[in-house]
Amino acid sequence: MPGRRVLTLPNLISVLRLACAPLLCWLLLGPDDRVAAFVLLAVLGATDWVDGWIARRYDQGSDLGKILDPTADRILLLTASVALLLEGSLPVGVGIAVLAREVLVAGATLALAAAGARRIDVRWVGKAGTLALMFALPGFLLVQIVDPGVGRTVILSLTWLATIGGLLLAYAATAAYVPAARVALREGRTARAQRVAA
Repeated sequence: MPGRRVLTLPNLISVLRLACAPLLCWLLLGPDDRVAAFVLLAVLGATDWVDGWIARRYDQGSDLGKILDPTADRILLLTASVALLLEGSLPVGVGIAVLAREVLVAGATLALAAAGARRIDVRWVGKAGTLALMFALPGFLLVQIVDPGVGRTVILSLTWLATIGGLLLAYAATAAYVPAARVALREGRTARAQRVAA
């Protein structure tokens, strides 16, 4: 069945993105290579969109991919935010806002799963927020790399625009998941009761 496929290109991209998280930390906290870290983070942000496009365009969506893709997003956002905070490129307020949201979502996801809720599909508003933040984070690195001038001002302005937009979308998605979580919990428990009764 298509939904049970494992070996698909989108899933491979998600696994590779996850594998790059330790490399990103090493580049930022080891040799402190901001240029290489910027390139890697920008590529990771771009591939967040690419894997979804491939899944839709070539009918390679799968149940595993629906879990793997958002998991990769969560881990990469958490890893990048912590590493950039420690490295000093990311403003503390932005880092706290990103980390608080990701920890909240991760905790709620685990709690719902433990309570027997059915899986909640990622909504476009949440995906858009994640994508914006995945482009905003390398922007804070790029600002540290380029020479002062008009170009740096433009990059900084675009970075803050993506940051504010991404955070607004991300938190809007979090609020929208509250009623969806109630439905998922009710439906999950109902389905489990029906299986037990059968």
